[in-house]
Amino acid sequence: MARYLGPVCKLCRREGEKLFLKGERCFSAKCALEQRAYAPGMHGRESQFRRGRASDYSQQLREKQKVRRIYGVLERQFRRYYREALQRKGLTGENLLIILESRLDNVVHRLGFASSRAQARQLVRHGHFALNGRRVTIPSVLVKPGDEMTVLPQSRKLKYFKDVAKVLDEKNVPSWLSLDPLNMTGRVLNMPTRQEIDSAIKEQLIVEYYSR
Repeated sequence: MARYLGPVCKLCRREGEKLFLKGERCFSAKCALEQRAYAPGMHGRESQFRRGRASDYSQQLREKQKVRRIYGVLERQFRRYYREALQRKGLTGENLLIILESRLDNVVHRLGFASSRAQARQLVRHGHFALNGRRVTIPSVLVKPGDEMTVLPQSRKLKYFKDVAKVLDEKNVPSWLSLDPLNMTGRVLNMPTRQEIDSAIKEQLIVEYYSR
């Protein structure tokens, strides 16, 4: 499975905002965006002094790239999600965000089992979770209302999950999910609404980008 292996702080600097790709470590004082608040590359510092409003295409592209990087999805898969969103009833932009939110790695992150989506993706690929009673290793699986995610019994013996279990009670779980900290189990109650997804995302720009 293809995935981005470069420095994630460079992605935040390129988009000009924190994408929280490293989870809790994004709040560190050593954050690259805090120290170098300009785009990466040899001309990055110069770009912040350029005058003029960004073109419509530039805004659409940057929003698409931002969302793609937040969810850790490469272009080919992101385009496939867009085509699927286009075929569903309702607003295409909202459908796209709902599809991204329903990825298993995102749900694992939202439930508090991982501090970032990248970490959640790795945990799923290593086979630490069961979906509806069956061990799963595919982070891109799309969950449905009623689906149940559980940390496997043998995985709960690991130090990582023992540490996670101590703080699960403090996690703020979205209203479309439920969490049983004692049994380290999460359930999908329903699909999220637009109001329950990050409001900083301008999904209409993504629709405009692919509609060119």
